[in-house]
Amino acid sequence: MPIQDKKQDTKPTYYLTTPIYYVNARPHLGHTYTTVAADAVARWKRMRGYDVLFLTGTDEHGQKIERSAAKAGKTPQEFAAEVSSEFRGLWDRMGLTYDDYIRTTEPRHKQGVQHLFSELQKRGFIYKGTYSGQYCVWDELYVEGTPGTPCPDCGRITETVSEENYFFKLSAFERKLLEYYEQHPEFIRPEARRNEVMAFVQGGLRDLSISRTSFNWGIPVPGDEKHVIYVWMDALANYITALGYGSENCDNFNKYWPADVHLIGKEISRFHCVYWPAFLMAAELPLPKSVVAHGWLLFEQSKMSKSRGNIVRAETVLDVLGADALRYFLLREVTFGQDGSFSFDALVQRYNADLANGYGNLVSRTLAMIVKYFDGVVPAGEAADASIRATLEQQTEQFDQRLEPLDFSRGLEHAWSAIAAVDSYITAQAPWKVAAKDEAESRAKLAGILYTASEAIRMITALVYPVIPEAATKVWQQLGLGDIAKADLKDLKWGDLPSGTKLGELGSVFPRAEKEAIERMQKMEEDRQSQTAADQEAASEQAAARQTKTSGPAEQPPPPHVPEPFSATGLSPEQEADAVAQQAAADQQVGPVSAVSDPLPPPQPVVEPVSPAVPAEPKIGIEDFAKVDLRVAIIRVAERVPKADRLLRLEVDLGYEQRQILAGIAGAYTPESLIGRKVVIVANLAPRKLRGLESNGMIVAASIGEKGTPVLAGFLEDVEIGARLK
Repeated sequence: MPIQDKKQDTKPTYYLTTPIYYVNARPHLGHTYTTVAADAVARWKRMRGYDVLFLTGTDEHGQKIERSAAKAGKTPQEFAAEVSSEFRGLWDRMGLTYDDYIRTTEPRHKQGVQHLFSELQKRGFIYKGTYSGQYCVWDELYVEGTPGTPCPDCGRITETVSEENYFFKLSAFERKLLEYYEQHPEFIRPEARRNEVMAFVQGGLRDLSISRTSFNWGIPVPGDEKHVIYVWMDALANYITALGYGSENCDNFNKYWPADVHLIGKEISRFHCVYWPAFLMAAELPLPKSVVAHGWLLFEQSKMSKSRGNIVRAETVLDVLGADALRYFLLREVTFGQDGSFSFDALVQRYNADLANGYGNLVSRTLAMIVKYFDGVVPAGEAADASIRATLEQQTEQFDQRLEPLDFSRGLEHAWSAIAAVDSYITAQAPWKVAAKDEAESRAKLAGILYTASEAIRMITALVYPVIPEAATKVWQQLGLGDIAKADLKDLKWGDLPSGTKLGELGSVFPRAEKEAIERMQKMEEDRQSQTAADQEAASEQAAARQTKTSGPAEQPPPPHVPEPFSATGLSPEQEADAVAQQAAADQQVGPVSAVSDPLPPPQPVVEPVSPAVPAEPKIGIEDFAKVDLRVAIIRVAERVPKADRLLRLEVDLGYEQRQILAGIAGAYTPESLIGRKVVIVANLAPRKLRGLESNGMIVAASIGEKGTPVLAGFLEDVEIGARLK
């Protein structure tokens, strides 16, 4: 395949990508964040005269997806197609302007990945060997350590694997990568991510396994089809396979590669900044110009994740406030590259303050006065105010300067500074008072005021179009300027609004949101989670029915490894069942925040309660017990959970931190009797939701009698809080 230098046509090219999202679960707000940011950049670059290629898509191979499909009672192909269509459907509903959508199950991708593998093999960078060690299925990551070692990225316990693999000579690129980072400081952004990646490489690189034989849902290794290509080589290659790499037609590859920017989540920096450039160096292909990693999107002060059950679906916001409200909040509220918080309260507050009372109100009041005083025709603007003109020109320049490094939040600050300046100008000039004077001089002054305001609105609207395109399109039409998507916005300057322009039909752009909007969104999320839980239960029943039909009664799993007489949670069987249902709903609803594969905090297996009459078997080894972190804590706060007869909310002090735990012991203990009591908790269990509250750990209690009455574990001696039980 001929590889040429990147061509320059009459327009400069700009190629940007999102990660391709894992289809192990449905899209959520984290995926939306990355893709909205990419869409804003694509729109802004097109405005500035660039030939833009904006790529997104889905990653559909790997053991994790194979298992998710089996859990849903579908084939991997059926499961992947269904979830991929949900991603694409959401992006289309939001009006995202991606130019290509790549799926890793497409023939063009398979062809390109196999070509890349063959090229690296021919160049001597791939060899066959055997891997024995730990593997994280969730992150598709090989991990150094002994059995029971947790994944360093997501914290899940790794699986022990031993299989024949093909290896990539990653160790050969340690020095080359460090030299490249030093010579190209702009390659990894922000600085914190660059420092992390450099430290990782400086710690030493080992050769990387790039094939698997323990499952077959993937792209076969050319010439050795019992192997499938490791999901990260498979997935990362999408950035070039979408351009035709490995095919006869490589025009787009020659035109657009190298990419100007890969937008990613911060957890996958290592894969994009170490593995991917090493693959490209080995194939003697140009490296992308930059990899920009954004932070986590936090909800209720925690990263959105399945295990916590604290995710939000974009559809909830779209149904109530629309896409522009969500786009604006994500890019204005969160400094790109840093972690940011999301809440429905903050969303509505920002919407009302900036969109309804700010931009929307400025447009409505200005255009309404033009209709009232000039019959809906933009007046001549000979008397346009020079200070407002200077402000708009300055803020436009600063907006562009901020968007170049993807500093959306600061860029939008400049746009809203312009809005505030025009609002203050109108208030100071009081055109309604000027209009009350029926004389030629006042009429000319009124025309100048309203032309100044409407021309400022035109410039502001062009400026914010990449971020709130739906609203900007409406305002452009109300200004009588037609379709903003067809307008030449490359050189935005003052005075391009023709006087005499007839306004279009006016209408509200951002109606004010009342408090009821928050309640609606919260209720919609609860309903969606309930529906997801019901759908998952139905899918599990169908899968079980298929298993029974094809292979007879399924073998029952062994009892869980919980030593009697303790209950790990202190919850009754009914409460445990409720927890399982809520966990299942969260697991089905949410996928990686962003990535080719974006790891999230782990959904831990829920421990089923064991009847005292059933022995806990089989036996466990000391290495199994060592995985459980039992700690001494003291209860500082205890109170009942509304509408939950058996549940108490506890705040416990571990000495080094305080945390909230929900415990099903209200039938045996009053809240006031627990204050100051020392208890034993399981400290290393991932948080989960019960009754809408997060429980961060489990309290240990014995289960006594036929009714399983809980009795808290305690001590006769005075034991220091935070002490670990061994």
